[in-house]
Order: sequence, then structure tokens, then C-alpha cells
Amino acid sequence: MKAEYINSFYIATQDVFKLMFDLDVEKNGLTVVEDMVPVKDLSVSLGVTGDLKGTILFSFTDNMSLNMVEIMSGMKINEIDTFVSSALGEVANIIGGNALTNLSNNNYICDITPPQVFVGQHKTVSFPDEKTLVINLETDIGDFDINIFLRENQNG
Repeated sequence: MKAEYINSFYIATQDVFKLMFDLDVEKNGLTVVEDMVPVKDLSVSLGVTGDLKGTILFSFTDNMSLNMVEIMSGMKINEIDTFVSSALGEVANIIGGNALTNLSNNNYICDITPPQVFVGQHKTVSFPDEKTLVINLETDIGDFDINIFLRENQNG
């Protein structure tokens, strides 16, 4: 997987978190895994189509999810509900859109599919003969992961 794919999502995440939450995002490690396994409580999946194809999975703890939505809404939030799920789906969508704009500067023209939000225990997603890169990130309100599986679309 090319560094420009990863950097596009990392930079977009930093920009969106600074703008929306006034939070700095720092990389806390990169790992390569066989399967995309969300290990946190709430995950948002975005599909990527076009010159690149694949899946991006954002994975947050319940506590971080609630904190993010409290900052966004200015309201006290006590539970993961459809409001929280929808808000986090939108955050992931904004990050994805910004990342694809970054990638277009490298001549990759892509689209994203609408976000899918998963709460609770999830299934493992496997990609035959492919690896997934996991970026471990940290902020002052919690840690989260971005699982990136992207490859060039050979079919155009």
C-alpha cells in the first residue's frame, strides 16, 4: 500500500479533528494485519471506488464517541444512539471526502460510498491475499484506529 494513500487519510483526519473538535491527532503506531477487525465499540465503514478501491474503517470507543458528539452538539450525551451513530458517520464521511480530495492531487479520482455504522461486536472482514494497514491514533479525548485497505483498481 502506497504511503500517499495512508498520508491522505492521516492528514484529512488531523485537519477535520482540529476544525471540528479543536483536537490534535497524533500517530501512535502503524500495524499491518491480515484481517480488518474493529476492536473498539463503534465503527464506521466507508467504501472507496474509482481509481482506487477498498474500505476504510474508523473504530472508536464508546467514551470517545460520546465525547466527540458532545463537542459537536454542545449537549450532554449519555448513550450511543442513532444521533451519535449518525454524527460519527458524518465525521467519517467528511474525513473520507477530504482524503479523496488529497488523493486527487496525486491524480487518483475516487468516490466514497455512504457510511455504514456498526455498534457493538463486529465480524472480521477478510480480503484474500491482501493486507490491511491500521493507523493507531490518539487525542486528548481518547484513542481510535483507522483501518485502510486500498488498492489500485485494475478495471478502471
